[in-house]
Amino acid sequence: MAARIANRLLKPEVLARLGSLELVARTVVDGVTTGLHRSPHFGFSQEFAEYRAYNEGDDLRYVDWNVYARTDRTYIKRFQGETNTSVTLLLDTSASMSFGDPVKKLDQALYLVASMAYMARKQHDALGLAVFDEQVRHYLAPSPRPDALVRAMGLLENTVAGEGTDILGALSSLRANMTRRGLVIVVSDFYTDADDLLAALQPLAHAGQDVALFHIVSPEEVEPSLKRISAMKDMETGESTIVDPEYLKSSYPAKFKAHCESIQTACRRVGADYTQVSTHDPLDAALHGYLRFRERRGR
Repeated sequence: MAARIANRLLKPEVLARLGSLELVARTVVDGVTTGLHRSPHFGFSQEFAEYRAYNEGDDLRYVDWNVYARTDRTYIKRFQGETNTSVTLLLDTSASMSFGDPVKKLDQALYLVASMAYMARKQHDALGLAVFDEQVRHYLAPSPRPDALVRAMGLLENTVAGEGTDILGALSSLRANMTRRGLVIVVSDFYTDADDLLAALQPLAHAGQDVALFHIVSPEEVEPSLKRISAMKDMETGESTIVDPEYLKSSYPAKFKAHCESIQTACRRVGADYTQVSTHDPLDAALHGYLRFRERRGR
């Protein structure tokens, strides 16, 4: 029964009614991990390594009170993942991400990014977040501080769709700030040329970053339901095109599939993981894909 309830709560249209993204994230992550015999490692490693002295601002949850009782000194439990794990989430907020009904691509992306942010901090990873369209609009450098999740959630709560897309430019400007090796997760609808995407990902891979891409799609993009010849307006450029429903039925699906495959091929060439996420999919599928990715990377 609990598993069935959790699965219902993971559906995007239900998540939309929960309110805050932090509540959404907690619901999703708890639903995914319900029934697991042990918590999965979302970062590189979360095994206990050593103690270090308490510093002002450290999370009191990680104070070893037994040691304090014996020595009258305050120490923090230090995990291996604290020193070599950094998770940076890159969220595409271009105008095309506002497409979708009843769930917009941006809504699904926000739920996904919030859930991953929640997981990262739950596993003590340093958390970073960037929001971009034609340029990087907001950037929070990866931080292991307890308030990293609060700051990320606050930014996500106020995120709206912006303008065009320039993944190459956005990732190029972000690379200079990525001084730590870690996991870089890009969440986007990837309306970009596959060669441009490859050019943007290669420097990250060459710098030793683990890279994962989550491709957000709407069912209407995969199989359009247009019934009559209509003028379709590009959400990012404003240009209009006359579209014949016969073309959408006979030729468009193959072109869209080819585009997705080109994005996936670009990922394979740099050793990045690729997961396609529909706006109609429960988020547990995407997060299980993430866990499988981390498991493979850890071998």
